[in-house]
Amino acid sequence: MLILAAGQWLASRHWPLWTVVPAPYTRLGWAVMAVALIPAASAFAGFRRARTTLNPHKPERTSALVTTGVYAWTRNPMYLGLWLLLVGWAVRLGALSAFIVALLFIPLIGYVQIRAEERALARRFGEEYERYRRRVHRWFGRGTPV
Repeated sequence: MLILAAGQWLASRHWPLWTVVPAPYTRLGWAVMAVALIPAASAFAGFRRARTTLNPHKPERTSALVTTGVYAWTRNPMYLGLWLLLVGWAVRLGALSAFIVALLFIPLIGYVQIRAEERALARRFGEEYERYRRRVHRWFGRGTPV
């Protein structure tokens, strides 16, 4: 996420394409970034209540499948929060190129991190995880999962 945030800054400075959020409206980016903290903080709280690992690099250490709270409407609230931080940063920067870079986060985190986590959760929780996966979308909302 930090690498992409730096990429957003570079793209907005060197290849801005065009300004889609003019000043002073770029200040709204701070509000978007503040909202981005809500799903991530809620996810951390849910993990703490369930007494399970917060380490995304060790999904096999998960001791509980959290499906309530923010996890009832997104399977990846922490990554959703990180993406919203990038969107807020794009608003602050104002350039279309910053928004394009923010969009790269979704397939990148899916490929690099989420797939491995989902495989580990499927192995650990089996049918319970598959039911949850069918019920809750990877990013947000109900319906067909990604």
